[in-house]
Amino acid sequence: MMAAGLSASDPCSFSRPEECVVTHLDLHWDVDFEARIIRGRVRITCKRSPLPAPHTGRNIPLVLDTKELKIKSVTCEESKKPLEYEIGETVVPFGSPLIIHFPQDLSQNIVVIVDYETQPSCSALQWLTSEQTCSKKHPYLFSQCQAIQARSLLPCQDSPGVKMPYTAKITAPAGLTVLMSAIRKGTSYGSEDKTKTVHQFEQKIPIPSYLIAIVVGALESRVIGPRTRVWSEKEMVDAAAYEFAETEEMLSTAEQLMGPYVWGTYDLLVLPPSFPFGGMENPCLTFVTPTVLAGDRSLALVVAHELTHSWTGNLVTNKNPEHFWLNEGHTMFIERKIAGRMKGEKFRHLLHLGGWNDLLKHIEEVLDHPFTCLVLNIKGIDPDDALSIVPYEKGSALLMYLEQKLGGPEVFDPFLKAYIEHFKFKSITTDEWKAFLYEFFCSKRLTQVGSIKRKSHRELQKNQESDASTHCNSCG
Repeated sequence: MMAAGLSASDPCSFSRPEECVVTHLDLHWDVDFEARIIRGRVRITCKRSPLPAPHTGRNIPLVLDTKELKIKSVTCEESKKPLEYEIGETVVPFGSPLIIHFPQDLSQNIVVIVDYETQPSCSALQWLTSEQTCSKKHPYLFSQCQAIQARSLLPCQDSPGVKMPYTAKITAPAGLTVLMSAIRKGTSYGSEDKTKTVHQFEQKIPIPSYLIAIVVGALESRVIGPRTRVWSEKEMVDAAAYEFAETEEMLSTAEQLMGPYVWGTYDLLVLPPSFPFGGMENPCLTFVTPTVLAGDRSLALVVAHELTHSWTGNLVTNKNPEHFWLNEGHTMFIERKIAGRMKGEKFRHLLHLGGWNDLLKHIEEVLDHPFTCLVLNIKGIDPDDALSIVPYEKGSALLMYLEQKLGGPEVFDPFLKAYIEHFKFKSITTDEWKAFLYEFFCSKRLTQVGSIKRKSHRELQKNQESDASTHCNSCG
């Protein structure tokens, strides 16, 4: 199977949600540090089309993404009977489709139970020995599912266009803390094995699979706000609490710009140094690198970026990786609005200028390529290979340009809040964003926006350099 055979709605996913869509996940996992695997089952609720599959006369199957998973059984919860399934040909780097067939007598709403286990090579998980932690006493596990690694952790429709709530019951060694991108619902000892504890979680808000996250380790926490704890190993927790003491102010400022924070808890987790990113916006539990613990809060702006994702990315999501700029461009733009309200408008413009200069340098020295477009064509390409500064800074520059052309923050801020309200809980494309932009402003001044979608950076550079000059003048 060639990459062209992937889903029409997402070039990086085998799933076909337009035919059969996952509506809920219930995870039952046992964390095995010795084997470096997670074993258990996932209870998948799905809704399928009533129409037969084209050319076969059979019911529409459920197609899930997998990558190196060991599938043990697939069962229908209603009938208690095994379901016929097949694992399709592997397509690097996307994994293999798990195709589950349904008998004719089943309803449209079906619950499927898949028993499986991960591999030690699971690309979504990083297993640390005790020697790799601060305490040197306990092992540590954390996940990173973005962009398309969730399929190596569980069989799922691994596309940002599919969003579903989830529940989880995680069994792990006693004495270690388990956290997820969800609300904690309690911990208890296993009924038979007192060396293990069972941790329960619930995420009521629909999220894409890349936001499913887990961490297991010797963790402590400190309360730093009415809805925020900071978690880390004991050796770093007090430094982290000091560093991120402004989180509630950032969160409140974000609410002024984008509306209520709907996720309940906003916790921060400072990971070991091997965490490969500055931060990751997992709902209810932002992952943060320890390299931002400068001691003077000078690098804490990464939290403003990650918490902004609670709206732009987690609440309103790009429909597939080709529209990634919708997540990161809006987040970078609003992160700087938060900084401007906390530290002054000149500081916001300074951040925009720095970002614009970084983008120019990157384009000139690194990325003279079609990947300079805001909306990408990545059929057959790992989205991580297309990742660059472009969706962040070029997306932010476009929004800054629109804000200035349309009348400034007092005009554009209401659009941002309306955008979130209109598309919350959904996944969208750039065309949908653009249509809403036009509808909101009803202005002929937007006629040039239509040409932006697939232009390269060089084609837009003239306009953006003029915009950068405007930024300089405003900082005067």
